[in-house]
Amino acid sequence: MLIDFVPTVSGVSLAEAPGFLKAPGGAANVTIAVARLGSKAAFIGKLGDHEFGHMLAGILKENGVIGDGINFDKGARTALVFVTLKADGDREFVFYRNPSADMLLQPEELNLELIRSVRRRRRKGKGGRMGRR
Repeated sequence: MLIDFVPTVSGVSLAEAPGFLKAPGGAANVTIAVARLGSKAAFIGKLGDHEFGHMLAGILKENGVIGDGINFDKGARTALVFVTLKADGDREFVFYRNPSADMLLQPEELNLELIRSVRRRRRKGKGGRMGRR
C-alpha cells in the first residue's frame, strides 16, 4: 500500500507542479471501493509505523475496511509515489521505496485467522464475486 502525491494543478509534469496533495493510492483505493460497494473488505499488509502509515490505516477504518491484517514496521517507511497525468495524456510516476514496509511483510506476520474467515465465507457461497453479499 502506498501514498499518492498528486499535483495541486492538473496537466503538468512532476517538475512543473507547484505543490502536491497526498491521497491513498493503489491497494487502498481498491479495498475502499469494495467496502463502499457493500462487500466485506479487509487489508493484509505492512505499513511504516509513522504518521503516513497510521494515516492510511485510519482512512481504511473510516471507510469500513477491516484492518486486522495490518502490521506496522518501526524500521521501514510507507511507500510513496509522485504521480501526474500530463496535458499530452502521458502519466509520470516516481516511486520512493528503499525498501518500503509493504516489501518487508513476512509469512509469519500474516493474520491467518482473517484469511481463514474469508475462505469460510466463500465456501458458504456468500462471496466470490464483487458486489454480492
